[in-house]
Amino acid sequence: MHFSLADLVTDITQNAIESGADFIELDVSESVNKNGGEFRFLVKDNGRGMTEEELKRAIDPFVTDGVKHPNRKVGLGLPFLTQTAVSSDGGWDIKSEKGKGNGAASGIRTASGTTVTAWFDTGNVDTPPLGDIPGMFRTILMFEGQADILIRRKKTVNDELENEYEVRKSELVEALGGMEDAGALVLLDKYLRSLEENEE
Repeated sequence: MHFSLADLVTDITQNAIESGADFIELDVSESVNKNGGEFRFLVKDNGRGMTEEELKRAIDPFVTDGVKHPNRKVGLGLPFLTQTAVSSDGGWDIKSEKGKGNGAASGIRTASGTTVTAWFDTGNVDTPPLGDIPGMFRTILMFEGQADILIRRKKTVNDELENEYEVRKSELVEALGGMEDAGALVLLDKYLRSLEENEE
């Protein structure tokens, strides 16, 4: 179950990693005003993509491939996202292209990948809490796999830019010497929290 918007973003980004992508873009923006504001995110990958029929099945809660969760009879990732967005006076959009061609045999393959966008009215009582944003970024950056991840973050308050930054997994791995030991993870967490707090 998803208890926060950060959980939703984490789940959709994990789907992108599991799509076989080697590059993923995550944009997270937040606007705050006296009436509440908006939280919006975009996850774009260059993975295997989906056909129109596969996309319809992906947003159907009563369809699951049985691979990720063998004992589950329904799929909850994208359906839960779309339901949460709509119930909070927000919205969603999913676009996907499945590459075509004969791969290595022909040397030709069209582009593939999926882009998921969702937005939420943070002033709506049905919108889940924001959650731990730097903790979310840390979790996403620690996902297994070879995909490079580019994270962009932006926050405005009363239409004034309060904070904006971006981080890239490959650059952080190089700077930290990997993300396998506890010391590196502590440094990563401190760095992400300092960016979120806009510390110099």
